[in-house]
Amino acid sequence: MYNVPNVKLGIVAVSRDCFPAELSVERRKAVVSACSEKGLELFQANTVVENEKHVLSALKELKDADVNALVVYLGNFGPEGPETLLAKKFDGPVMFVAAAEESEGNLMGKRGDAYCGMLNASYNLALRKLNPYIPEYPVGDPQDVSEMVGDFENIARILVGLSKLKIFSFGPRPFDFVACNAPIKPLYDLGVEIMENSELDLFEAFNNHKDDPRIPAVVKDMEEELKNGNGYPGILPKLAQYELTLLDWAEQNKGASEYFVFANKCWPAFQTQFGFVPCYVNSRLAAKGIPVACETDIYGALSEYIITCATQLPATLLDINNSVPKDMFENNKDLFDGYTLTDLFMGFHCGNTPSCMMKNHAMKYQLIMHRLLEPDKEPDISRGTLEGTIRPGDITFFRLQGTADSQLRSYVAEGEIIDVDPKSFGGIGVFAIKEMGRFYRHVLIAKRYPHHGGVAFKHMGKVLFATMKLLGVDDVAFNQPAAMLYKDENPFK
Repeated sequence: MYNVPNVKLGIVAVSRDCFPAELSVERRKAVVSACSEKGLELFQANTVVENEKHVLSALKELKDADVNALVVYLGNFGPEGPETLLAKKFDGPVMFVAAAEESEGNLMGKRGDAYCGMLNASYNLALRKLNPYIPEYPVGDPQDVSEMVGDFENIARILVGLSKLKIFSFGPRPFDFVACNAPIKPLYDLGVEIMENSELDLFEAFNNHKDDPRIPAVVKDMEEELKNGNGYPGILPKLAQYELTLLDWAEQNKGASEYFVFANKCWPAFQTQFGFVPCYVNSRLAAKGIPVACETDIYGALSEYIITCATQLPATLLDINNSVPKDMFENNKDLFDGYTLTDLFMGFHCGNTPSCMMKNHAMKYQLIMHRLLEPDKEPDISRGTLEGTIRPGDITFFRLQGTADSQLRSYVAEGEIIDVDPKSFGGIGVFAIKEMGRFYRHVLIAKRYPHHGGVAFKHMGKVLFATMKLLGVDDVAFNQPAAMLYKDENPFK
């Protein structure tokens, strides 16, 4: 995807000098082979790290191969000092993982004790104040380790992306709608750059793109995407002008950053001044890997970008919006099998979900804005939404939020979209998340989360949860099945 980093994985085997280095080499090759079978490319450094000089040799190999994410592999017990020094000096995300013993017949001549070595590695990592990714159970055979490497690739993509990300925002939050407030300090703590701008800056840039010669080509691309759903073709030139405005702004202002997202104010003055709603453009850019969060939701844009890096799929930002009526529940009980009414809710936004993530879609107008701004008239300045039913399938709701006192907290909730007609407007779907009723009360409400949640169109809870911990986010609520084992009022601790 555009605007998402490429991860090049490398693996370095380590060996404590009282163990045979050949054991680590043999096991490393087996891991690389297992990864290859899964389509994971893994550069092998020839150097086996047994001492500090080996660290320098391995680092040179990795740099020459453009490796930007490192697997430190304990093929045997491993040298605690050199292996953690390797992690310290490597410029990028690092994972530590260890080899399991292969068979009972090997326990005399080929026992590696990496299970033990991981303990001492963790102690030395703490001495160096390092926080690499260590999987939940970091010891396994080559197939097990290849699964861990697959997770690490997604985690590394997030970490690399955030380290080179700039957020562009346009406009302040409205007085009546301050929920998605955005303290800046936590963004800097994450290594994310932010450039806040006035709506006037955006309006000027938009006007400067009038009659841009590229507009007809963008309009044609929009027409090809919308096909029979092109309900308001007359608005497409303005939308194309706006899309070019945002892309040019990013290229001209991203500076030292490589990746970018937007958090833009989209009402109430936007419609009267720009003459349209920007939802369809937001959906198109999200499809390219460039989230554009509605309503100046800076942490919403950040959450969408994290999802995009994790999944390499477009994300969307939705209101955790309305309850499912009892009659809809009763009329579709076979489709809601296994869920209670309070497990269900509708995720909605005006029209920002990419068309590729919708079951059906069409260009429409924003009903609420139409009622407010041009009642009893044909839609004009309220045109520009992409509406329809969001496609069914697995999802993960996710948000990383900076609180009013500049702390970071996050939630991760896996579930699915049910193939039920929402019978409403906007981009909308019926969502099902186990124990959503309790999650809603004891996480979303109790911890003061705003109404927007980022949506990943697959289950990515493990990866997102692990990434939050690597970023130093201590307060992460995860509706993992294990969390249901708690018997107190709030199982989501």
